[in-house]
Amino acid sequence: MKNYPTLLLVGFCLITLVSFKPPVKDDGWISLFDGKSLNGWKVGENASTFSVDSGMIIVHGQVAHLFYNGDVQNHNFKNFELKVDVMTNYGSNSGIYFHTSYQEGGWPKKGYEVQVNNSHTDWRRTGSLYGIEDVKEVYVKDREWYTEYIKVEGKRIIIKINDKTVVDYTEPENVKRDPGNEARILSRGTFALQGHDPKSTVHFKNILVKPLKD
Repeated sequence: MKNYPTLLLVGFCLITLVSFKPPVKDDGWISLFDGKSLNGWKVGENASTFSVDSGMIIVHGQVAHLFYNGDVQNHNFKNFELKVDVMTNYGSNSGIYFHTSYQEGGWPKKGYEVQVNNSHTDWRRTGSLYGIEDVKEVYVKDREWYTEYIKVEGKRIIIKINDKTVVDYTEPENVKRDPGNEARILSRGTFALQGHDPKSTVHFKNILVKPLKD
């Protein structure tokens, strides 16, 4: 009987170690979303725009942005591959930011936005590198899951929708943007999901990143 406490303690330690194993897949992809909560993410004003249900982040409400604030790369990415499964409701608008940084409110000033929009009144459609290299074609339908893929390596940005390349953009050296968009350049930073307006409802799941060498 005296040995049981020791055995139980050893078992508990083993279970604890396993539960904290980094979520890295054999192919190098790392999950940024646990499917159950917004742990590792941070939102400022209008936080109720974001909720979690059935393994999805649901975006519906006032303008807000949900920033990745977790441990992977200390939420500071330069070169990477990112893929996210997305589903939009009719008339919805959202976006995926990269190389950005946390803001309490307003539209993120730093980094680039990749558009999520299949039928909103904004003509810039899903896959656009917003305001830089825009896509007019509609490649996916509302109410159907699709995969949005972003790769940044050096000065090159590649965006794919369901494995189809829709943007292949190389940022010019010493690029200068128009006033108000000075920070729309490659640097490094985190990711963010956009809550665009109360009429938009967008679902995200399977948020995976593969860091690449700087």
